[in-house]
Amino acid sequence: MSGASSQEYIGHHLHFLQVDLSDGSIVDAVIPKEPAIYEQCLLGNSQEQCLEATGYEQCYFSDLFSGNCIAYEQPTAEPSSLVNLSHLNLDSLGLTIILGLIFVALFRYGARKTRSGVPTKLQCFIEMIFEFVQGTVTSIFKRKSALIAPLSLTVFMWVFLMNLMDLLPIDLLPHTATVNGVPYFRVVPSADVNITLSMACGVFLLIFYFSFTNIGVKGFVKAYTLHPFHHWVFAPVNLILEGVSLLSKPVSLGLRLFGNMYAGEMIFILIALLPLWWIQWVLNVPWALFHILIVTLQAFIFMVLTIVYLSMASEED
Repeated sequence: MSGASSQEYIGHHLHFLQVDLSDGSIVDAVIPKEPAIYEQCLLGNSQEQCLEATGYEQCYFSDLFSGNCIAYEQPTAEPSSLVNLSHLNLDSLGLTIILGLIFVALFRYGARKTRSGVPTKLQCFIEMIFEFVQGTVTSIFKRKSALIAPLSLTVFMWVFLMNLMDLLPIDLLPHTATVNGVPYFRVVPSADVNITLSMACGVFLLIFYFSFTNIGVKGFVKAYTLHPFHHWVFAPVNLILEGVSLLSKPVSLGLRLFGNMYAGEMIFILIALLPLWWIQWVLNVPWALFHILIVTLQAFIFMVLTIVYLSMASEED
């Protein structure tokens, strides 16, 4: 590929399917006013030339799956800001919900099968995961809690399934979406910093819940004002030190998962840019096999850190 086409390929695979909540439009997507003429024009001209010749209008959420929406970043459009609360990543959010439902349905099915007959392979697999998570929770979390084990299992399996999407062929879902009129489709939800930081913020809120439940408001205040210097004079210093430590937990938890999965996704995209298919296979297969370890390890790390943070929040100094 040329430099321009390579950059366009990477940009397309890293672009989220974003809807602007202010007007329902799809970000960086348009509809040609004359689709048939536009398709004929593409045979000998660039996309930008054809769109300027036929004219175009904004693609909206209701236009998805119509087959007319195409990816196009308008040259006159203002660059989007780093944080835009009016934009919603439909692909990441949709896949996250779907994978969560798959996890619930799979484990519910396995739990119902425990009541009858000889255990199936699926049931044995689910029981193995359950025992693994239960053993991890027991070794770290010393208090009694009816929430911590189900929470840890949910975190591990949800993150694992999101990471597992990175092992699909890099062009499979994006190409299928484009054919069906969806201009963009990002495959790996955990490569979206919005998803990982949202999960980390959920854990952050649970830290307060476990603290207030187990050590009370008074114990929570003492933990952040009388540590590490056990004297009231140093309360402001202790509050700053412990406050920074508290705020760094969700940030590091979310960015760690995002950084690892974004890097893995980027490597798959770069391998797909190589000119010969056999070179792609020679590099893609070993990286995919190694990435299985990364997918599992990142889910395990996210689960363990969640347990550790909640265990720390539940302990009296």
